[in-house]
Amino acid sequence: MPHPRPLVVVTRKLPDVIETRLMELFDTRLNLDDEPMSAAALKTAVASAVVLVPTVTDRIDKAVIDAAGPQFKLIASFGTGVDHIDLDAAKARGIAVTNTPGVLTEDTADMTMGLVLAVARRIGEGERLVRSGRWTGWSPTSMLGLRLASKRLGIIGMGRIGTAVARRARSFGMSIHYHNRRRVDAVIEGELEASYWESLDQMLGHMDVLSINCPHTPATYHLLSARRLRRLKPHAIVVNTARGEVIDEPALIRALYARELAGAGLDVYAHEPQVDQKLAELDNVVLLPHMGSATLEGRIAMGERVLINIRTFADGHSPPDRVLGTDF
Repeated sequence: MPHPRPLVVVTRKLPDVIETRLMELFDTRLNLDDEPMSAAALKTAVASAVVLVPTVTDRIDKAVIDAAGPQFKLIASFGTGVDHIDLDAAKARGIAVTNTPGVLTEDTADMTMGLVLAVARRIGEGERLVRSGRWTGWSPTSMLGLRLASKRLGIIGMGRIGTAVARRARSFGMSIHYHNRRRVDAVIEGELEASYWESLDQMLGHMDVLSINCPHTPATYHLLSARRLRRLKPHAIVVNTARGEVIDEPALIRALYARELAGAGLDVYAHEPQVDQKLAELDNVVLLPHMGSATLEGRIAMGERVLINIRTFADGHSPPDRVLGTDF
């Protein structure tokens, strides 16, 4: 059934151009202060809204969904991942869920390669050295890092982002290897000269750099476990721009402290926004504040996908980016 001007509640501040369009098209309540909404505030929102626009940091759990009124029909998430939403609870209530796929690929792949470079070439350490005033000048053996050319890059999750990372890494002369639920198309594999490893355990022991690009699901929780971390070589680097929960973070910290790994580049963490202080104490780790997709172009593109999904729903049709569908 069409909803000409549904009540839309937006949980965080979005780019101005997107908020303006939302106000033009729908009966919209914005979060101008950009303060994260509490669980109580989310429950109040879904009690009256027809559409909720949450972000990946909003926990839309069963308790929130159970508080929804009968008019609540769509969770139009601003982001690609949906692990912050209780999909089973939404399905039970007949609530559709959409996301914003495909618009963050290039930005996240750029940041992944940025982290690979930053860790391999010790960019963070060098920048801190200069700022501290302790740099005494060039030396033949100072700040020696790792050359990327000819190194083996192992990609966990060869979807859109993983493939984009592989293309960038090829331009640095790296050898591409990947583990995925399914083997990618032969044309893409040939273009990237990529080697498929059905066994993640076997792949890990041969890699120089490991990039995590898979989503967080029950199947990928602690996919990179303590046991698997031990399979990596001592000179290996781990980069994660996917989700913090994919890595056993305490095990990663122990491996880094013991120098069983050369370093890590992290844009995501197990308990965001909290970051384990032990990570901050390590010189061989580059830490970023979940900014892999943080470009103006990317955020606007995400907002445009949200707009399309809500407008299609309001017109009585099935939104194009349905993660979980229902009849309207």
